[in-house]
Amino acid sequence: MGVRTHVVAERRELVELLGGLTDEQWQTPSLCGGWTVRDVAVHLSLDAVPLPRYTLGLLRRPNPIAYNDHYVASHRDVTTDELVAVLAGSAETSWITRYWPRLGLADHLVHQQDIRRPLGLPRTIDPERLRLVLERPDPFALPWRYTRGLRLVATDMDWRRGSGPEVRGPGEALALASVGRVAALDDLDGEGVETLRRRVAG
Repeated sequence: MGVRTHVVAERRELVELLGGLTDEQWQTPSLCGGWTVRDVAVHLSLDAVPLPRYTLGLLRRPNPIAYNDHYVASHRDVTTDELVAVLAGSAETSWITRYWPRLGLADHLVHQQDIRRPLGLPRTIDPERLRLVLERPDPFALPWRYTRGLRLVATDMDWRRGSGPEVRGPGEALALASVGRVAALDDLDGEGVETLRRRVAG
């Protein structure tokens, strides 16, 4: 299965998840600091915006974090049904899928877990899909600042990376911790965990 196929599959799984949420679940705080489940979903709909319009918006707000926050805030009036429809309708046509599929896959997989973990809705992630994200996490999350000098070892799949004190655990938890998700740290062990914890907390 190619990377683009994985991105589309991840998006469709997200749409299926969101389509079954209650109003209360939509307002649940996610693992993505300061954002609710709904806010994360709005953020993921950003690649349904035509690329020229997105580029113009980024020129006006060159800081990607500020731009993301502005986009989320400007879509407060969009209903959850409309949001799900946008995500479903753009699953195969989004520009991030077309031009930067590895980035899109990393962003979608982590953000879906940002939603699922607080809601207590675990899933089994396709091992090949998870491996792709472990091998190339979202660079905008600056994963190197968390994982440099550490050896990451997945305990539920044949994957390891880096050198130094070991951090061991499920591949999903490693993927989340690599981009700064505190909630994943309790699922990890090894002599490198405390170093990772200090970096994520700092």
